[in-house]
Amino acid sequence: MDNLATGVPVQIHLETNILQNGERSNFVFDATGQLVRVGTSIYIRYQEETDDGSVPVTIKLMENGDVKLTRSAGNRLQLIFSAGKRIAARYATPYGQLEVQTVTSSLDMEILNQPLRGKVGIDYLLYAGSDLLGKYNIRLQFTI
Repeated sequence: MDNLATGVPVQIHLETNILQNGERSNFVFDATGQLVRVGTSIYIRYQEETDDGSVPVTIKLMENGDVKLTRSAGNRLQLIFSAGKRIAARYATPYGQLEVQTVTSSLDMEILNQPLRGKVGIDYLLYAGSDLLGKYNIRLQFTI
């Protein structure tokens, strides 16, 4: 499809499971976003509705299998997931920068064509220094 370079509508189904301090949370999100192919990467952009308003989110699926998640709000967060690796990130809050790290225990990605669609599964731990902030599971499905 020639229009992937300029962007096409994409249907998104996202589930996030969180385990923090012994408590489980589950969030399910369905939205229409935009999918753009830039070089060998696929970008999925959408607006996540929260109690504080709309938050722009970008998920970058890279050819090497890594995934970058960016949430651009008052608290800007950019996380990179790479299977088996611990990767440092900064969480920009109104109160300053918080250093965090992701440890990705599992990362599965399947992208199919005609129609372009895919599934991404990410299991990771989020740390601030040596303190475990939580255990996260993200399941993303998308189709144009």
